[in-house]
Amino acid sequence: MDLFNYRDETTNILPAHGTVNYYGPVMKQSQANAYFDALLNTIVWKNDEAVIMGKHFITKRKVAWYGDDGYNYTYSNVSKQALPWTKELLELKQLVEEKAGTRFNSCLLNLYHSGDEGMAWHSDSERSLGRNTSIASVSLGAERKFAFKHKENKQVISLILEHGSLLVMKDATQTNWLHRLPPTKKVSRPRINLTFRTIVEQDIKS
Repeated sequence: MDLFNYRDETTNILPAHGTVNYYGPVMKQSQANAYFDALLNTIVWKNDEAVIMGKHFITKRKVAWYGDDGYNYTYSNVSKQALPWTKELLELKQLVEEKAGTRFNSCLLNLYHSGDEGMAWHSDSERSLGRNTSIASVSLGAERKFAFKHKENKQVISLILEHGSLLVMKDATQTNWLHRLPPTKKVSRPRINLTFRTIVEQDIKS
């Protein structure tokens, strides 16, 4: 089921077994443009890495990890150490916390240069995030389709994430649903995605 330009932030867009609220744009377009430009040019972007079945992969998509106290975060068998918050990230963090009613201590950023770059089906269920955690996702730049798929019945829910918008995943969403950003030939502009998270079980610091 496709939910295009769905904006009712009080309604759960998932039919069961999880909660996802889409707020639509939460800032003026001029603000979203300014944040996009600032993050594109000031964030320490690096190509993402993954170790799968003993093989080391490097993606075209770039990532960055920021947060409190130099948190470590491990996914796809690769660990990252958080960099200190920037001015823009702290401003966005405050905005997201006020909207979501949740405090976050870290942020994983993704830079997709065009629609050719996406993300495969996965759930953010790393041990360090705890169980039934909340993740707040801010989208800046190109509008992209985002999809959820139930792990058991395979039902798919899709929506378009707009420039300057906020999507919050919480409750049992990561336990019961996968999500992805499908590649598309229809988008040529870049997109920045910020996923604000709360680390509850810390890896060993370097």
